[in-house]
Amino acid sequence: MLKYYIKTTEALKNLAADKKGVVSFEYIIVAACIVAVVIAVFKTDTSVSTALHSGITKISTAMNGL
Repeated sequence: MLKYYIKTTEALKNLAADKKGVVSFEYIIVAACIVAVVIAVFKTDTSVSTALHSGITKISTAMNGL
C-alpha cells in the first residue's frame, strides 16, 4: 500500500512540475470557449441551425440508402 502511495505522490509532483501540462490545459480552456460560442450561435440563429439540420438529414438519408 505504501508503494502505491509513494508512486502517486511522485506522479503528482511530476505533474505539478511539468510545464507542458499548463499549455495543454490552456488549449482545453480555449477549445471550451470556442465550443460555447458555436453553441450560442447555433441556438440563436435559426437559419444556420435549420441549414445544418437539413444538411445532416440529407447526408444521413443518403448514407442509409447505401
